[in-house]
Amino acid sequence: MNKAEKIPVVSKEVLIPFILITSLFALWGFANDITNPMVAAFGTIMEISTAKAALVQFAFYGGYATMAIPAALFVRKYSYKKGILFGLTLYAIGALLFYPAAQFEVFGFFLGSLYILTFGLAFLETTANPYILSMGDERTATRRLNLAQAFNPIGSLCGMFVASKFILTALDSDKRNEIGELIFTTLDEAQKALIRTHDLAIIRNPYVILGVVVLLMLIVISFSKMPRQAKNDNQGSALDSFRRLVKNGKYREGVFAQLFYVAAQIMCWTFIIQYADNLGITKATAQNYNIIAMSIFLSSRFISTFLMKYVNSKKLLTIFAIGAMITTFGVIFIEGMLGLYMLIATSAFMSLMFPTIYGIALHGLSEEDTTLGAAGLVMAIVGGALMPILQGLIIDMESIGSFASVNFSFILPFICFCFIAIYGYRTIKVYN
Repeated sequence: MNKAEKIPVVSKEVLIPFILITSLFALWGFANDITNPMVAAFGTIMEISTAKAALVQFAFYGGYATMAIPAALFVRKYSYKKGILFGLTLYAIGALLFYPAAQFEVFGFFLGSLYILTFGLAFLETTANPYILSMGDERTATRRLNLAQAFNPIGSLCGMFVASKFILTALDSDKRNEIGELIFTTLDEAQKALIRTHDLAIIRNPYVILGVVVLLMLIVISFSKMPRQAKNDNQGSALDSFRRLVKNGKYREGVFAQLFYVAAQIMCWTFIIQYADNLGITKATAQNYNIIAMSIFLSSRFISTFLMKYVNSKKLLTIFAIGAMITTFGVIFIEGMLGLYMLIATSAFMSLMFPTIYGIALHGLSEEDTTLGAAGLVMAIVGGALMPILQGLIIDMESIGSFASVNFSFILPFICFCFIAIYGYRTIKVYN
């Protein structure tokens, strides 16, 4: 091959399909980040503990764990396009179920709606990520996925904006008196019931609109011509693929690295509101800090995608993980606004982690193992279901020794970033 040959990240032949599939990254980014602040909102509206409110994340990310493997088997049997269409159908159903959930005013109904919604997201992520990797030369696959994933935080920013401007600011349950106390907690049950009905309707509306948008996207993709995935008539059984994947150290450790990354990301973005609340900042204002964090995340992802032209992605992953360790260390030990700024800065270092771990872990796998391998990495998103509950339990303790519990709770993301740094180092020294 001529060294001067330029390998396009995305060729002209697949540009339109690439744009359509990339738009899905924004769609699930929107769902992720309109949902994160709902932990704090439901905690107040339903008058439940932080740990119980974190079941929102358990339902949301638990859907990934439940449906990732079935999604991979579905795609393996049919096609990427059919997997995407089925995922969009489940996504729309889950979003539209928010309407009856608000009518019944049952927390468990909302959890069930989110659970079904993320069945759809599991299909989309299990399908879209390897589909993007396959749309071109393998040597540019990780850059191509980073480029597509860069549109995920655009959707996230939209979700945060909607949550901040149209949900959190409109919640009557979050109104405070002149000394900063929640008025809602001082009301009688009849008054609380009226406010609860109002606030749950406020939460409901964006999800219902989202369901309609997803249905429109379903129609567009169903009538669009998409590249066909290569079919291997001699592909072995899924069990054979699973055995090969388990024996592959780089992939196996990548699944755990992804689990810890998603856990760290969700904890940093979900509990930024609680961190700010501990400083006397309202939920709506605290969500603005989340928007700043996501803006930094988005900018950093484009920057890191550019840097991959010159710096090995494995080295960048290791460097960024160490940077995240430093900022979360500051979140734990530095109180006040500086600690909050350190928490916001962590997003810069998280930016490249998901797609880079994904690309590194799948690199070198055979075509028949890639789909199931992708499912394992999507299934690792379950980290976002489990760890926030544990962090919520720590926050509910109020204080741990000389530490405010909300500060100390960020020891969990710190540990997660330590593992990612070790994985990045091992991909350089052991699996290079």
